[in-house]
Amino acid sequence: MCGISGWVDYGRDLRQERGTAQAMVDTMACRGPDAEGLWLAPHAALGHRRLAIIDIEGGRQPMVAEDDGRVLAVLTYSGEAYNFRELRAELTQRGHRFRTHSDTEVVLQAYLEWGEDFVARLNGMYAFAIWDARREELLLVRDRMGIKPLYYYPTPDGVLFGSEPKAILANPLAQRVVDADGLREVLAFVKTPENAIFRGMYEVRPGQIVKVRREGLSKRRYWRLEAREHTDDLQTTVRTVRELLEDIVTRQLISDVPLCTLLSGGLDSSAVTALAARALEGHQTKVRSFSVDFAGYEENFQPDEARDTPDTPYVHDVVRHVGSEHADIVLDSADLMDPAVRAAVLRARDLPVGIGDMDTSLYLLFKAIRSHSTVALSGESADEVFGGYRWFHDPEAVNAHTFPWLATPVMRGMSTPGQFLDEHLLRKLDIPAYRAHSYQQALAEVPHLPGEGGLERRMREISYLHLTRFVQILLDRKDRMSMAVGLEVRVPFCDHRLVEYVFNTPWAMKTFDGHEKSLLRAATADLLPRSVIERRKSPYPSTQDPSYEQGLRTEVARMLGREDLAAAPLLDLKGMRTVIDQPLGATSTQSPARMSMEGLLQFNAWLEDYGTRVVV
Repeated sequence: MCGISGWVDYGRDLRQERGTAQAMVDTMACRGPDAEGLWLAPHAALGHRRLAIIDIEGGRQPMVAEDDGRVLAVLTYSGEAYNFRELRAELTQRGHRFRTHSDTEVVLQAYLEWGEDFVARLNGMYAFAIWDARREELLLVRDRMGIKPLYYYPTPDGVLFGSEPKAILANPLAQRVVDADGLREVLAFVKTPENAIFRGMYEVRPGQIVKVRREGLSKRRYWRLEAREHTDDLQTTVRTVRELLEDIVTRQLISDVPLCTLLSGGLDSSAVTALAARALEGHQTKVRSFSVDFAGYEENFQPDEARDTPDTPYVHDVVRHVGSEHADIVLDSADLMDPAVRAAVLRARDLPVGIGDMDTSLYLLFKAIRSHSTVALSGESADEVFGGYRWFHDPEAVNAHTFPWLATPVMRGMSTPGQFLDEHLLRKLDIPAYRAHSYQQALAEVPHLPGEGGLERRMREISYLHLTRFVQILLDRKDRMSMAVGLEVRVPFCDHRLVEYVFNTPWAMKTFDGHEKSLLRAATADLLPRSVIERRKSPYPSTQDPSYEQGLRTEVARMLGREDLAAAPLLDLKGMRTVIDQPLGATSTQSPARMSMEGLLQFNAWLEDYGTRVVV
């Protein structure tokens, strides 16, 4: 895993712009602490920061392909191609010779062999840029599910690009301006494809290629979800899911550095951990696992709308069952309120789109893991693939004329738009209208089988909304928090083969046993303790410690007392003072009030620390 950046400009000699190009590379140091590189040509600058995972010595970048001293193409690459060994064998048969053992070189040689169509052959998570020196063209490519990020900023004579907005913003050609649509996207909790929030900046859509030439910029999708008839019976379907998962996890265990799993005690992460343990048995190696917990959380846990049980007892059941080498990372409220940690989370995000302590604790978990492992496997996205969220099974949310996660009490706190903002500004932004437009855009994309109707049609729509919108929110969070500390997180449930197969499985099969994620449960039941098999879905934990809420109130009160408050013209100051004057304990972990305090602190820091200018 790595960080990439670059600049194409047909109107200037970029060999004279080393300082600016290097500044863009430097912003990606967190994503790649092991090595760096910068390649310059008259009209292209490609930068790279490396987190060495495979072929530690040979995989340096940007990687250049030459023929008798003539540069053919240059690649700056972030991610992993899990099928690189098969591709390497095929390319070798076709006459290609390799200098390294890295998947990076396989990707570069595959481009030279098959052109841009080679991306359809890749299995993995990736975001990369290829400069074709023969044609003076740039390709920007992102994996099918959008696991790895990639942004770009068109200029009058070319484009800027990078793994994160901060790489682009390091170039003076990019302005730190957010207009009304950008602010709407910050607040709406819908993740509109290609919207990067900063004015003039875009995100390469999952499964998309962006091509930059002298004549201009063009885009095309090389992958999208399609509706296909599912002909397998239930037994075959369960067996196919298991076979796919075994192959996926085995592929994603390939690494030349220490590897672990993220374990929450839920079905998804437990299945990944158990599959990894099974795959490693022949290597006489135990799987290593990590979980996050809060001081006093299990003893003082109170069930709420989102969570029935604490994670730790289930985590330990899995550890005993699969024999993993495990560590609990225990945090307290002082850790979560540490100003330096909160600032690091915002720097990682680049945007005020976080979810409070659930971001901070994830960052601290990953930071602790990084001292032991460089790669971690996660259960992320299983809920989107198999239909695990509670609102998948809530008729009111399913039948709502909006994104289902906006129609459920469980998510109300996180999805309440900008309670801290001025009432007149909120009316001008009209977030409900923005959400409605985004929802209709998403619905118009959904593929259907001829004659498909009723519940089956609607559940295909619900699945599509989650696999193209909601999952992006979570993948972005996981990528930024992990790469901020130089940890690569792999997501087996995002393998496009599994996603395609389960997307087209009838809803009745996905819920055949009367529970959520029936197929996943049936496919992995023999690997897991009964307690986990029977556990109800529980999301990532959030601290219930009253001292954390008190810390938020104290910080907000201190901030509101400042005369130089950057966000003041945009805020509902009176409303926020009412929030912090409520009795302690009146704000639950995901209540609008608590999330508005989190949002206000982050929003103001974003304006001040990033020098962001809001124009609405």
